[in-house]
Amino acid sequence: MTDHDRPPLIPVPPRLLVEKTHHSETATVERLAMNRTGSFEWDLDARTLDIDEAGLLVFGLDAASFDSRPGSLMELLDPAERIRLDVAIDEAIKGGSTSYSVHFRVPLDHGGDQWTHVQARILRSPDGRAHRVIGLVRDATAEVTHSAFVLDLEKRRQRQTDIVERTTSALSRAVTVDDVTAALTGPGGLARLGADGLALALLDNATLNVIALSGDSLEVVDELGSGGLDPKFPLADTVVSGRPRFVSSLGALTRRYPVLKPFVGQLRFQAAAYLPLVAQARTLGGLALFYRERTPFTADERNLCLGLAAIVAQSLQRATLFDEEREFATGLQSAMLPRRIQDIEGGEIAVRYHAAWSGRQVGGDWYDVIALPKERFGIVVGDVQGHDTHAAAIMGQLRIALRAYAAEGHPPSTVLARASRFLAELDTDRFATCTYAQVDLVTGTVRVVRAGHFGPLIRHVDGRVGTPQVRGGVPLGIATDFGDEEFPETRLDLVPGETLVLYTDGLVEEPGADIEAGVRTLINEVSAGPAGAEALADHLSDRLWERWGSGDDVALLVMRRSPDPGSPRAPRLHQYIHQADPEGLSDARTIVRQALTDWNMAELADDAELVTGELLVNVLLHTEGGAVLTLEVLPEPVRRIRLSVQDRSSAWPRRRTPGETATSGRGLLLLDAVTTRWGIEPRGEGKAVWCEIGPASPASGPMPEDTEDTEDAEEPADPLGEGCKDHPGPVGGKR
Repeated sequence: MTDHDRPPLIPVPPRLLVEKTHHSETATVERLAMNRTGSFEWDLDARTLDIDEAGLLVFGLDAASFDSRPGSLMELLDPAERIRLDVAIDEAIKGGSTSYSVHFRVPLDHGGDQWTHVQARILRSPDGRAHRVIGLVRDATAEVTHSAFVLDLEKRRQRQTDIVERTTSALSRAVTVDDVTAALTGPGGLARLGADGLALALLDNATLNVIALSGDSLEVVDELGSGGLDPKFPLADTVVSGRPRFVSSLGALTRRYPVLKPFVGQLRFQAAAYLPLVAQARTLGGLALFYRERTPFTADERNLCLGLAAIVAQSLQRATLFDEEREFATGLQSAMLPRRIQDIEGGEIAVRYHAAWSGRQVGGDWYDVIALPKERFGIVVGDVQGHDTHAAAIMGQLRIALRAYAAEGHPPSTVLARASRFLAELDTDRFATCTYAQVDLVTGTVRVVRAGHFGPLIRHVDGRVGTPQVRGGVPLGIATDFGDEEFPETRLDLVPGETLVLYTDGLVEEPGADIEAGVRTLINEVSAGPAGAEALADHLSDRLWERWGSGDDVALLVMRRSPDPGSPRAPRLHQYIHQADPEGLSDARTIVRQALTDWNMAELADDAELVTGELLVNVLLHTEGGAVLTLEVLPEPVRRIRLSVQDRSSAWPRRRTPGETATSGRGLLLLDAVTTRWGIEPRGEGKAVWCEIGPASPASGPMPEDTEDTEDAEEPADPLGEGCKDHPGPVGGKR
């Protein structure tokens, strides 16, 4: 409607042109004035208001101060009353009515309100266009102040105020479109709106998509209201026309929309309000509110529905903008992270990234997997300081630089030193933390360095989670500024079936709690989660990221070395025992006993547990690293078990003859007494001490005599005895 067609929305009393030439007419005017009643005429085309002196008196004005503008009277009213009158009169004029009657309050100069009543007739041209409004305006305070009407009106207004306040409060916390729909359809949503059901639809080009339904039998509304913008259906009609539709009964609904007649029996509501959702002159969609009881939809009730629609529209506009910004931010972040992670030989890798819900801001967390020479690869997880596009840009550059340094074949400590130098040379004051590791899954060797970041977690085959002590350096960038580019390297060994977990702080930061508590929770979830890398990554994402919330980015990398269970006839297990893990020895003994019980070889468990403890104690006490325990069943006619403990020491043991008071030197004697065979083999950087337990084979012979005891030698101690650096080859014994 143009400004010419649309009258001013506030019903302000115009003056009725009255000829004062006849005595009878003058007497009528005087009687009206005595009763504080005046007349008015409102020219809709000229947009002028003519009101007599008695009418001006009702508003506390005089003829000299009134300029015949409707807006002058509109300014006297409170905003809420102005809107209510605007809706009532606009509906009467546009709806084809011939008259309207409305009560409203006018503030008084001395305080309080005056109840004012306007009763008017709408004059229309032959084509139905309204061009004049004439009527009476009077002071109705006396008749309504103590009436049931006022009490009921105040009660209804209080209810309306509560509805608006509760809805506004709930939607003020909504950030995304999903949050808006949850506030409307979740617990208490319909009660806040004062309705028994609702349907919410958003406009997408020429399609109206119903995104939320709640209440009784509204699936039929979904069927009728979603899809194209067909004005034969009420919700689409409201969106297309931009006008609200208030239906007080199902009969009125089907008369206006005959296409709904076949569905009347499925509808359990009796009245409905179809409301366009418009924000900043843009139609977003439509909202339908349904009521079980017949509802007359008074002016106040219609005003309430329109107010609710305005609140929902503003919330949806804000949420839609947020979702668009989030899509932009996550798209930018995704473009800077690897599109896919290559498959690795001998294991599997899973990565996860979750962006913080912080508007358009993006974070600096990242992960990467880098192919290296000699069938090795590098893995990294890191975090650039800040949560903005600058942090994301720095992250992208740093990730590429670190990948290039790693691909050149530099050791891990050099890779981080060069990455720190690169970051310090950028025009930024940001720093970064990260953990980087070079992995060789053929041998299970993992060389780890970290720069101000969390160390890795290792999940063992039995589900136990270790926290190896990985030495660390200063965060990247700061390390160069402080002249401290030392990043000590720590070697770890993954046995088949073990899993390495790298993560950023967003995964362990719980609002209001110490970060150590978050780390403990992460350890528990890693232990309780499934064994596979992908399944474990999903488990951690579901249980932790959604639990803490989304205040920070999360980067997660899970790498698992492929298990080596052997064959059904010859099962096998591996276990890595860290030197700094005091519980590892006890756990290893328990694992050996349980495995033999599961393999129906429990009669060998006592000897195997004893030997396991002896071999591991010597490694953990006399070397500078951990040990790899392997237990397997040999597929021979007479089944035996083979137990092997591998370490990284190049010194081999010798036999000893300990004295009665000696506290060590009995390791090889114990092997002779308990095992069927034993021996020592070179294994790359170290050696493996192995033994077999079970029935002796016919080929077994006496113990060779070429292994001497050197109890009193002054060389450094080594597992099972003194170091024998000049031994020509493998040694062993038989019973």
